[in-house]
Amino acid sequence: MSKISPFLDPGPRTTPGTLSLAHLSRENILPVYLRDDTTGATDGYAEGAVMNTRFGSFPHSTLLDKPWGSQIRASIVDTGSRGRKRKPAANTNGEALDNNAEDTGLGAALSKDLKTASSGFIHILPPTPEIWTSSLPHRTQVVYTPDYSYILHRIRARPGMKIIEAGAGSGSFTHASARAVYNGYPKDLTDAKGKVFSFEFNEDRYSKMRKEIDDHRLSEIVHLTHRDVYNDGFLIDGQSPEAECVFLDLPAPWKALPHLSRRKPTPLELSSSGLDELVGSGCEWKSPLRADRTVYLCTFSPCIEQVTTTINVMRRLGWMDIEMVEVAHKRVNVMRERIGMHLPAGDRNYNQSAANVAEAVARLKDIEGRFQTSLNQTHDSDVNMDDDDQPTNTCKLTSKLANGNGTTTSLINEAEDASSAKPWMSGRLIHRTEPEIKTHTSYLVFAVLPQEWTEAQEKAAYEKWPCGKESKVIGSLDKEARKQEKREMLVGKKRKRDPRPEGKQAAEPNSKKSENS
Repeated sequence: MSKISPFLDPGPRTTPGTLSLAHLSRENILPVYLRDDTTGATDGYAEGAVMNTRFGSFPHSTLLDKPWGSQIRASIVDTGSRGRKRKPAANTNGEALDNNAEDTGLGAALSKDLKTASSGFIHILPPTPEIWTSSLPHRTQVVYTPDYSYILHRIRARPGMKIIEAGAGSGSFTHASARAVYNGYPKDLTDAKGKVFSFEFNEDRYSKMRKEIDDHRLSEIVHLTHRDVYNDGFLIDGQSPEAECVFLDLPAPWKALPHLSRRKPTPLELSSSGLDELVGSGCEWKSPLRADRTVYLCTFSPCIEQVTTTINVMRRLGWMDIEMVEVAHKRVNVMRERIGMHLPAGDRNYNQSAANVAEAVARLKDIEGRFQTSLNQTHDSDVNMDDDDQPTNTCKLTSKLANGNGTTTSLINEAEDASSAKPWMSGRLIHRTEPEIKTHTSYLVFAVLPQEWTEAQEKAAYEKWPCGKESKVIGSLDKEARKQEKREMLVGKKRKRDPRPEGKQAAEPNSKKSENS
């Protein structure tokens, strides 16, 4: 393949024709395919292709060849000709000129001399499955990052593995799983590389998903199929995909479980599970699962009734280690908070309260001193006989507040140090969680299907670990042998407590009996 997918290796800079994600705000991310249209007007813009947002206009020429994560300022664009039909201009001979040629020259000139607007800026980010999940068009219920990251971990998705996904939907899990199993593009059909086999029943969603996969250059890693897996199963052109991981995002995942078996389910197993007999399976059964590996499965269901039915069918079809998990995601904001009476009011992350006991005491003394000063000033000079002593007392109080224990002086020094320190290093480190859980409720059911060994494998295992010949194992000895071992163990403990010979130990009780008689 000539070019690798930007989801796998975006490169250091933006390039024409690739997907980029414009980060407008925390909850607003806009996908855009960058175009190098600086040769002429596009959609009425003389600057070529332009992306319009609430923070201003951004010509694609200002977004190209920029390092990922760069901050791009909005530009002032020429919208005078947008939506208008220009009158054909005439030359000196009265012949009409071509407007396209005129626009081409104007566009080329203006694209090199763009002025920065004061409306705002954006950040240009590389496409990743996490950011794509926040910006993709929602066609169905989306599997968000907290869910699919935990799912890929539990089903043991690793580079080089093959995953079956039923219910592609909006493609959130498809992009994440493609990155998880990617270990290179296959050179030919016989080259075994990591691959995602995705199935979608709805034709409209399949067509849109097919286009996205081609645009994102993932067609050699993701094999997308339009099929009803309830009836037609998971085989690819009649061959097994040899999958090791399975993810089912279906309304009724239990209906697809009979196709995910190592052997053809019997009519009794299907009838006891409330399922119909498999149609079109033929005489020869082919399992879509890898025979020599343990298979890990996850189902994604929004209702607990779906979970109950799925677990019942899993137990009848041989799945083990069944577990249900609900993921509740909360964002934790980590920040620095500055506390002190000397901090300016109204600033962000500033808390105007006492930072310690000394600062609180100094604050109380300051309030008491100002109150006493204002009280003395309100006294009548005829009634107050200590006018001469009042300034002296006030000066003493002010001096005491200013220099008592060095508290006020130290606070002033702390304020000066805080102003000179780096703002991101000052203050204490705190964290706050979001008050609401913004992800939807979903139930994840995990199960394991062990590999079925052949008789040759059982014989080889028996030769390597022979049963019945183990030592110091309870199951390898009969009841009488275990009792004899326990007697010998007790005798050994008794000898350690009393190291005298056995004859002398046996003679002492007899001598005591004769003395008593």
